[in-house]
Amino acid sequence: MFMPCSSMRRLLPPTVLLLLVSAGVLVAGLPKAVVLLDPPWARVLQEDSVTLKCQGTYPPGDNATQWLHNGSLISSQTFSYFIESARVKDSGEYKCQTSLSTLSDPVQLEVHIGWLLLQTTQEVFQEGETIWLKCHSWRNKPVQKVTYLQDGKGMKYFHQNSDFYIPKATRNHSGSYFCRGLIGSKNKSSEAVNIMVQGPGSPTISPVLPWPQITFCLVMGVLFAVDTGLYFSVQRNLQSSMEDRRKHKFQCRLDAQDK
Repeated sequence: MFMPCSSMRRLLPPTVLLLLVSAGVLVAGLPKAVVLLDPPWARVLQEDSVTLKCQGTYPPGDNATQWLHNGSLISSQTFSYFIESARVKDSGEYKCQTSLSTLSDPVQLEVHIGWLLLQTTQEVFQEGETIWLKCHSWRNKPVQKVTYLQDGKGMKYFHQNSDFYIPKATRNHSGSYFCRGLIGSKNKSSEAVNIMVQGPGSPTISPVLPWPQITFCLVMGVLFAVDTGLYFSVQRNLQSSMEDRRKHKFQCRLDAQDK
């Protein structure tokens, strides 16, 4: 029995939609992995040791982890990726993923060459947060008479090198920061780092589309493609069937005339 095209179009899409939505919910329900730096500095000096850890969900007894550096897979398959002596080539974007977590957001690692490096846990802060600064030396050489500066003006002086904390940051703490000090008898300065302090309601730097919206868009796109393909397929079959029927009627007339 031939089923009209309109009936076919009413029957298939709900079934396809149910399957696709079910699959989409499973994907969207997975937590996103997170890359953590240990120590927590995104800017390091050459020959520093760095450990990247993948915080995600793992099946029991399975810590297999997929790591990507600048979009390419790297050999490590454990939950932590250890860089014993960092080189400039290790700079770039790192991501990770586990079997029960989706791909993490990227974490940027910068490997610098120099005597001093100003390190901070992040470069964008919200008002009220604590800014943590560290004047880090190559190979952890002793540094004395350390000064932290904002926009060229001294903010804090330490006779012996120490970390500098700015509690309850305000927008006035936005600016260009660097540190300087004595390594032996040499006066050295770090490169400048731009730090921004945002107030309430400030737009986010990188808005991310929520997973449920992504899943819905993908489902609708696939459903439209399936439904459109089905429509044209049934149309072709219907046209072919009508053509066969016309040929059959024409043949019947010829046979009747011959008789």
